[in-house]
Amino acid sequence: MSFTRVLIANRGEIARRIQRGCRKLGLESVAVFSEADRDAPFVTEADHALCIGGAAPSESYLNVDAILDAARAAGAGAVHPGYGFLSENAGFAAAVEAAGLVFIGPGPDAIARMGSKIEAKAAAEAAGVPVLPGYRGEGQSDARLLEEAKALGTPFLV
Repeated sequence: MSFTRVLIANRGEIARRIQRGCRKLGLESVAVFSEADRDAPFVTEADHALCIGGAAPSESYLNVDAILDAARAAGAGAVHPGYGFLSENAGFAAAVEAAGLVFIGPGPDAIARMGSKIEAKAAAEAAGVPVLPGYRGEGQSDARLLEEAKALGTPFLV
């Protein structure tokens, strides 16, 4: 799948770094911004910019529908989440893909798997990555956990 325009679903220095990367790759950048960030450098330096809501992140940078609407309005073929905000949100990655856009980052399944410490450790073990020993059993009583902690030895991570 090819695209020439990337919507950056983030703000500030994060967005500026992605804009520089887009420029180096010959891609146009689309900044989305809240009303509070209207005059910020990441907005003025973007090839295109669209306001997506109020100052509160829930009204703008975390508003998936507004971001997808902006991507469509700007003619973006891809969405880069930056980091923070929606970058670790499997639902957002899935919504981007469902909208027919490229999500620049790990797929929804990988995001969901890595968002669970238990699933992430299991995936690492399955891939042959060395991991620290631990306890993942069903028994979660204080007595059982104390028994497991003694078996692991100190220090250990809870």
